[in-house]
Amino acid sequence: MSTRTQCSPRSSEQGFTLVELSIVLVIIGLIVGGVLVGQDLIKAAEVRATVGQVEKYNSALNTFRTRFNAMPGDISNVAATNFGLAARTGNAGEGDANGLIEGSAAGAMVADGEINLFWNDLTFANLVEGNFTGTNAPATTAAAAPVASFMPPARVGRGNHIAVYANGGLNFYQVAGVTGIAAGVYTMTANLTPTEAFNMDNKIDDGLPTTGVAQSRGGAVMNAAATAGAGGAAAAFCNNTTPTPNVYNTLNEAPLCMLRFRFN
Repeated sequence: MSTRTQCSPRSSEQGFTLVELSIVLVIIGLIVGGVLVGQDLIKAAEVRATVGQVEKYNSALNTFRTRFNAMPGDISNVAATNFGLAARTGNAGEGDANGLIEGSAAGAMVADGEINLFWNDLTFANLVEGNFTGTNAPATTAAAAPVASFMPPARVGRGNHIAVYANGGLNFYQVAGVTGIAAGVYTMTANLTPTEAFNMDNKIDDGLPTTGVAQSRGGAVMNAAATAGAGGAAAAFCNNTTPTPNVYNTLNEAPLCMLRFRFN
């Protein structure tokens, strides 16, 4: 008796319907949109945190002045010794009590003197987060004195730090990339985007790059010449000089800016 094998007809293969594809695309769009929004929120939080750092340092500075009757870093050697602060020579830019935060070499941002001692003194007084060990002596190599050991990193990240210096008889904080030390001078780079610089400026001042207590700065090496301003209307500049007053070049999202804040 023979047997017959019965073959059932093969069911047709079915693909995605247009409705299903539409749903998938919508979901993908929501995910991408959520990621982009999340990135924007993170950037905004970093900007707010960096502005908050500057405000905290201003508060710490004023508390130090009230407690020690002098500026951190600039306090004289006699007073520093009496309070147990790090030693300094009392020479120009090394605890000379002239009210300005300077290094030992005029016209250059050197990694010594009051520029280092500013953060060291605030650390000793428990007025800042972190442990900054920079001393009066110059740091000659990046290996000998990592930047983070004498200068706080900025919360905006990307290698930005917060430096202090005096210019034109005034004291400033400056947010910029710091790449290392050579011959005692540290190199600073324009490492904020124009949008980041604008948002910081706008939160603490007038949102304009060349006026007020917060201003944009350009140049690679932080010295007296580099404080003249970013300037220029070309795409490679932080701010656009075509309008009056100047505005930040927010159409370019490359790191093109440094930003300084006057002490208050």
